[in-house]
Amino acid sequence: MDVSKYISRSVEMIYEDQQGKFTQRSMKVVSVTDNTVSAYDLTKHAPRSLLADRILACRPLPAQGRDIS
Repeated sequence: MDVSKYISRSVEMIYEDQQGKFTQRSMKVVSVTDNTVSAYDLTKHAPRSLLADRILACRPLPAQGRDIS
């Protein structure tokens, strides 16, 4: 999944963790390098580092106050 087109945008994504658990997350994509996506979790208010090949789906969120500075 090419997440680089969402850099600096808020997205909703479905992610599979190492244990095979699926989560749906609201994130702001900060950067993409190699297979790593750096993002800010908008629900937990914390930075996250995700493996790009574990992102199963991604769509932009509406711009209704979801972005962080």
